[in-house]
Amino acid sequence: MKGDVIIVEAHHRRAAAAIATHLVPRLADLERRATISVAGESGSGKSETGLALLEALGRLGRHAVVLQQDDYFVLPPRSNDSARRRDIRQVGTDEVRLALLDAHLAAVRDGATSLRKPLVIYAEDRIEDEEIVLDGIDTVIAEGTYTSLLEAIDARVFIARNRLETIGARQRRGREAEDPFLEQVLEIEHDIIAPHLELADYVITRNYDVELPQR
Repeated sequence: MKGDVIIVEAHHRRAAAAIATHLVPRLADLERRATISVAGESGSGKSETGLALLEALGRLGRHAVVLQQDDYFVLPPRSNDSARRRDIRQVGTDEVRLALLDAHLAAVRDGATSLRKPLVIYAEDRIEDEEIVLDGIDTVIAEGTYTSLLEAIDARVFIARNRLETIGARQRRGREAEDPFLEQVLEIEHDIIAPHLELADYVITRNYDVELPQR
């Protein structure tokens, strides 16, 4: 998303380094590009961890790019907020073009040389297209609330922090004012997202420690 504020801190880098160190040997066995998802609730650190993971993979010889689920929303941010306020039942996975994101990830794994994807222009509340060239890319990271549900994923990362633990991070991102309605939205999202923990290969705890897969 153009105009987003992403502040990568030491705890994001520490978790990303632990995941990358464990994951890279496994990715080496693939004979195609690898795909990774980073999921969790709003403000849990998905964007920051996705970027930190890109950097950590780079230090280990992988060449990655990040796709943000925010770019795949059906409506741009302010329009989406208005739709939610008219009918809070709008909140959920149907707000996002997950099938399109999944199709793009499948194309990545099938060897696509480029992607034409949506790009949200946050300040202008609009969506345009952009082309991402994939030459030299061997890993694609998809980050966003619902990315655990994507099928074309090789490794799933889940950040196990709930809405009450992410208030500070959401405020630092500067995208949300205090609003009781937004807390209702986050409660709905929590009920949707919390069960996705069970899908994860790598779990980042509330303290940003990493639980590695046992299998």
